[in-house]
Amino acid sequence: MRRARRRQGRDGVAAIEFAMVSIPFFLMIFSILELGMVFVLDSMLETATMQAGRLVRTGQAEQQKMTAAGFKTQLCNRMVLFKSDCANRATVDVRVIPQFATPDPADPITNGQIDPTKTIFDGGNPGDLILVRVWYVHPLVTPFLNQATSRVGTGKVLLQAATAFRNEPWTKSLS
Repeated sequence: MRRARRRQGRDGVAAIEFAMVSIPFFLMIFSILELGMVFVLDSMLETATMQAGRLVRTGQAEQQKMTAAGFKTQLCNRMVLFKSDCANRATVDVRVIPQFATPDPADPITNGQIDPTKTIFDGGNPGDLILVRVWYVHPLVTPFLNQATSRVGTGKVLLQAATAFRNEPWTKSLS
């Protein structure tokens, strides 16, 4: 009889304990998954930036009379999994720099927002030193990552990729 009463008093305890532990547990699991996705996105952005920068380095961008929008399209085509909204989230800056030791030009971030008017697209001439920078704004879902990352606006992380190189000695088009 006493055993039956003890069991009755404990009915539902496991469900209540699970409810108390499950919310922080699932938030942590989703944060880990989202952080993994951000790392994959960052790796893809780095690779896409280097591959798209190769178009400038080899003179293909000059031969195709590529604009900043065309360069962004080439970059986004290389973003495979994140290609769908890349054009809206990426900002590109391609410019000639005087030497590799020169500090980076100022970022186009003003008041927590990217200002595309502060970016340029100049692939330079054969032999020029070029700096290619790409900023990508990615929305976040989990609150832990919102507080722990560099942000542009609420709930967004700003990823940046850059590559610097000397243009190859390609033939400049005459038109």
